[in-house]
Amino acid sequence: MIGYPLEQLYQEVAYIAYYFHWQPDDILTLDHRFRRRWVSEIAGINQKLNAGY
Repeated sequence: MIGYPLEQLYQEVAYIAYYFHWQPDDILTLDHRFRRRWVSEIAGINQKLNAGY
């Protein structure tokens, strides 16, 4: 079985922690698909905010 790329995991945790101010341990307990969903939601928020510029 191939594991989840560690670098990508760090990036996702940092991204969510930065925008939502969640603790890394709380983010790491999220199921992979939920963590990816939050990353997607944050990206969507950023795209909408940046579209106004």
